[in-house]
Amino acid sequence: MMERRRMEAALLVLLLGHLATALEVPLDLPQPPTITHQSPKDYIIDPRENIIIHCEAKGKPHPSFSWTRNGTHYDIDEDPNVNMRPHSGTLVVDISRERAEHYEGVYQCTARNKHGTAVSNNIVIRQSRSPLWSKERIKPIVVQEGVSLVLPCRPPAGLPPPIIFWMDNYFQKLPQSERVSQSLNGDLYFSNVRREDSRNDYICYARFPHTQTIQQKQPITVKVLNLDAINDTMADFYNDTDLFSEAPVDERRPTFLIPTGSSSSKMVLRGRVLEMECIAEGLPTPYTSWTKVSGDFPARRTSFLHYNKTLHIANVSESDAGEYRCTAKNLLGVVHHTIRVTVKAAPYWITGAPRNLVLAPGENGVLTCRASGTPKPSIGWSMNGIPIENSPKDVSRKVEDDTVIFTDVQIGSSAVYQCNISNDYGYLLSNAFVNVLSEPPRVLTPADKVYQVIKNHRALMDCSSFGSPIPKITWFKDSRSSTLDGDPYILHDNGTLEIDVAQARNSGKYTCVARNILGIYENHVSLEVKEPTRILKQPEYKVVQRGRSVVFECKVKHDTSLIPTMTWLKDDGELPDDERLIVDSDSLTISDVTENDAGVYTCIMNTTLDQDSASAELTVVEATPTPAVVYERPEPPTDLELTDQKKRSVQLTWTPGDEHNSPIQKFLIQYEDLLHHRGHWHNLTEVPGTKTTAHLKLSPYVHYTFKVLALNDVGFSRPSIPSRTYKTDPAAPDESPAGVQGYGTEHNNLVISWKPLSGLQSNGPGLRYKVMWRQQRLGSEWTQVNVANNSKFTVSGTPTFVPYELKVQAINDYGDGPEPAVALGYSGEDFPVTAPENVHAAVVSSTKAEVHWDPVPHHLIRGHLKGYKVYYWREHSLHKHHPDHMGKHILTFSGNHSHGMLPGLHPFSLYSFYVKVFNGKGEGPQSPEQQFKTPEGVPGLPTSLVVTNPNLNSLTLEWSPPREHNGHITGYTLKYHTVNNSNELGTEEELALAANETSVTLPNLKYSTRYKFYLNAKTIKGPGPAISQEVVTIVDEAVASRQVDIATQGWFIGLMCAIALLILILLIICFIQRNKGGKYPVKEKEDAHTDPEFQPMKEDDCTFGEYSDNEDHKPLKGSRTPSNGTVKRDDSDDSLVDYGEGGDGQFNEDGSFIGEYSGKSISRDTAEGPENSEAPSPTNAMNSLNSFV
Repeated sequence: MMERRRMEAALLVLLLGHLATALEVPLDLPQPPTITHQSPKDYIIDPRENIIIHCEAKGKPHPSFSWTRNGTHYDIDEDPNVNMRPHSGTLVVDISRERAEHYEGVYQCTARNKHGTAVSNNIVIRQSRSPLWSKERIKPIVVQEGVSLVLPCRPPAGLPPPIIFWMDNYFQKLPQSERVSQSLNGDLYFSNVRREDSRNDYICYARFPHTQTIQQKQPITVKVLNLDAINDTMADFYNDTDLFSEAPVDERRPTFLIPTGSSSSKMVLRGRVLEMECIAEGLPTPYTSWTKVSGDFPARRTSFLHYNKTLHIANVSESDAGEYRCTAKNLLGVVHHTIRVTVKAAPYWITGAPRNLVLAPGENGVLTCRASGTPKPSIGWSMNGIPIENSPKDVSRKVEDDTVIFTDVQIGSSAVYQCNISNDYGYLLSNAFVNVLSEPPRVLTPADKVYQVIKNHRALMDCSSFGSPIPKITWFKDSRSSTLDGDPYILHDNGTLEIDVAQARNSGKYTCVARNILGIYENHVSLEVKEPTRILKQPEYKVVQRGRSVVFECKVKHDTSLIPTMTWLKDDGELPDDERLIVDSDSLTISDVTENDAGVYTCIMNTTLDQDSASAELTVVEATPTPAVVYERPEPPTDLELTDQKKRSVQLTWTPGDEHNSPIQKFLIQYEDLLHHRGHWHNLTEVPGTKTTAHLKLSPYVHYTFKVLALNDVGFSRPSIPSRTYKTDPAAPDESPAGVQGYGTEHNNLVISWKPLSGLQSNGPGLRYKVMWRQQRLGSEWTQVNVANNSKFTVSGTPTFVPYELKVQAINDYGDGPEPAVALGYSGEDFPVTAPENVHAAVVSSTKAEVHWDPVPHHLIRGHLKGYKVYYWREHSLHKHHPDHMGKHILTFSGNHSHGMLPGLHPFSLYSFYVKVFNGKGEGPQSPEQQFKTPEGVPGLPTSLVVTNPNLNSLTLEWSPPREHNGHITGYTLKYHTVNNSNELGTEEELALAANETSVTLPNLKYSTRYKFYLNAKTIKGPGPAISQEVVTIVDEAVASRQVDIATQGWFIGLMCAIALLILILLIICFIQRNKGGKYPVKEKEDAHTDPEFQPMKEDDCTFGEYSDNEDHKPLKGSRTPSNGTVKRDDSDDSLVDYGEGGDGQFNEDGSFIGEYSGKSISRDTAEGPENSEAPSPTNAMNSLNSFV
């Protein structure tokens, strides 16, 4: 029955014909109140600050305000601590004389004028609370190794609830893992404890976010012992500890610590966050996983936290209801727990809140209040705050459930209607007025506005209008021969005319016509299509000797009507503040170049509409040395005289000093102002070195003293002796302050600032400033004020962002300065009030997308347009194994842009984004979130490549898929080849592998051979980067045994004995020679120590030299060494193979040899034992080394 009524109401609306849309009514026209700002429904206040309950509204006439508290009228005049702001309904409660909790309750604001009444939400005021932790004495806890343990936190209940975390005495977060984790209620759970868990500083902290206070629980001491240690220390801990699990602990299957039982249930509200946790104990540590019994997880909104123990689903919807199962598993068993989730919903809008209606007499309209919820909410209508059933009857109004239909409305039917939708979990309250007006059309866009656009860019010309009935918009150009409604013109619903690609022929005067039955209104605007800015001659790469000069040219072509600005950057930063760098209109000159000048220089040509840039690099090399020539500085000038003395000038003469063989290039004249800046010398002027006289222009009201310095190629001379003092008379100021500007620090003020005159510029005593301002509009009067000892003045109570004409005139006791020029300034900015519309994205490639939006109208920006910011983030990969959410990125597009490129995106991913406009005050509201998907790209590097099961002629490779799939993996490619001892590569083999394979066994390999493998994944876009791995196959034991047998041959043993006997005889002969007192020539001793790297045997002194092998054998670049079956090499390739030793080498943790070894035969023999009597061979060395790996 209800559905039938709704269909009838919709049909009636269609038959009524004209369905009015929501319009912004200009504030100079009569209209009911509209609440523009109010405090949130649940308002938690800080008890340390005054309470501010917001209620702002607009209307014509401006509305009056009243409040209710806990359902009854709240008389603000009776409470001295409560004030209502002027022209506002906002309450300010002074809590200095009354506790904040006294003002807790439910507040509602009412705004009314003669056309209607609007009401706010029920605002529940509650005081934030951060109670102290209760004092308790916590006994030390002694547990047996392997048992489970729970450390309770139990923080005090606060408002809002505190954030819990565990730290130690040094304020370092305690490490958490699959074995140790924090639950949602803050307790710390150990699936099983280990000896390293023993510590005396387990501290639970609670941070109360509203008051930004942190409180801590008493530290908890935990001592973990094995069974023998518990028996030994039982007496020490029995009376002062809590002891758990005295029985021996064996490995055990998992059981859940929370939740208990095999099943549980949970209710969550739509739009909230669903968090479920399962924490299990067991030994070994169980692994937790989640499944949804009745379907799949919502990929974009699901994440697994706390080492998979917590399931987190954001922005819950009705589809998330059902059964969820958590599973804990270790080697000894599996345990399950089922959680039944039901989703309820507070009321929420289906088609949006009702919108204001502006109707002309005799028109028809409809207010729709369509919402849903679980359980189904009830709908109630009120008019001007009174239930509609109790309101006066109106034949033009008909209520049909969630719709109010208006037919043939008349003047006097204006009112504010309230729609209240509620169920057990919340409510929605919306105000929408019906304003019956009869108003001829008007165009709100400023008249004669000039739009400028660069050629081939998009042009948008506004025609914002109002009227009742709603006006129809048409556009004409120049002669008005025909309306503009076809290519290349696009007419938008809001009246804006768009030219997608503007050309020079589109320049001209445009007329926007708004008409309804009551009249016609025309508005004229102009479009100027400008030529783009282009750099014709770019700076070129330069190589310059140190001390020389270099010039970078940057010649630009631009539209002659635009004012260009050239900016130079060095390494993307500002140019150094150095007088050696001279910037001209089309060049940059650097003199006396140093090494610090090397870098990349960029010229940027900016206009008000566009820019172009180009870069070049400067390389500085050493200068060619030249013979040094010594010069001396000149002697200081002497005999300074002042002649031809006038009010504002004087002639200075001097006698030059000795030039010291270097001609004087120029003289520098400096002055000291003894009246204003005693002790400070300033440069006044320079004259060529051929002159000895200077005519000096002076300022009034200065006590001058002069000195002169001479300059030649060596440098400046010492200053001359100062001249006598010359005093000038005071006068009125000769100039006005420079740098006059106007800006706002608040939305309702104007700060006028200027650069104050110096003492030299003041021309007399009593310097002050006459500050003048007026709005930039016809008929505005100048307002003025005198300001002394300051360089700015603040005008309060100004409208928001309005242009002002400004003047600042200097005056002193001797008169006024010249009439100042008029400067333009703006009063304070406020935040933009609207978001960019028509926001959408166009995917360019797998890593780039272009975002488009309609620029925000200038009057809604409420300040200087700084640009637009695009906030975007990666929701998740489109591959099912990558649900993780990435952090937000922000791209700023300065100026009046309507699109921007998002670079560096992840392929095959879902992205969300929104756009904000910002001015000098800050950012406006965000646009509705939009989404786009990037196509597939090439995959990333496989996560791992591991060698397993190495045999004599085969081995197995195992790998993990890439972390970044960037698409659907279509397969893998495996390439490999042999590598000999000279790092030469053998023939390459290639295998194509299926996408579902994660291992492959390679047969028919050569034994004792080094192989290098390369593995990469493929998508439809092609192969990704390859991961590499090296491995050496196992040695053939039969070959090794044949190589060892040589040490057991009799002839070999005999040869070794003969060598030993010969060495013994040589030693005896040397001993006899030494006892005879033989002397050695100095030359032979020097030769014996000439080369520490190579010292051959010397028959004279019977010493043996050492041999050092410095040859490096480095592994292949980029190779990885597995932990199984391969030799890890460091910077040198020296190994036991080179030295024939295999049993007694020492290795560090990464397998590299760290033992000391030498080339002396005797040290080798000492190190060998009876088990190392085999002949040295590469086979023995490799077998011995493999035993360590």
